[in-house]
Amino acid sequence: MRILLDLDNCVPVDLAPHIRGHEIATTVAMGWDGLDDRPLLDAMAGRFRVLVTVDKSLPFRQLLANRPLAVVVLRAKNNRVGELARLIPALLRALHDIQPGEVREVAV
Repeated sequence: MRILLDLDNCVPVDLAPHIRGHEIATTVAMGWDGLDDRPLLDAMAGRFRVLVTVDKSLPFRQLLANRPLAVVVLRAKNNRVGELARLIPALLRALHDIQPGEVREVAV
């Protein structure tokens, strides 16, 4: 599955190697750093299946139900790799059956 890490909203790039079994890219690598939510989601369509972010307000600011992608919001005490890495097992479970238009929150 192709997954985009939202570096603009503080998902550390060092989290990528922990998400095994998936193709991971970042907003920076794609040249999409600085894009607001809607243009970013538009750019992802047809290229990525899931956006992984720590931006807990994104699902409330954007209509995601009709989009061809899903969003996973990581919720931890902080955005350091060590803390977010604790969420990887739950993230992988969420990725297993997440559907387009769906938003999942993964927390400790």
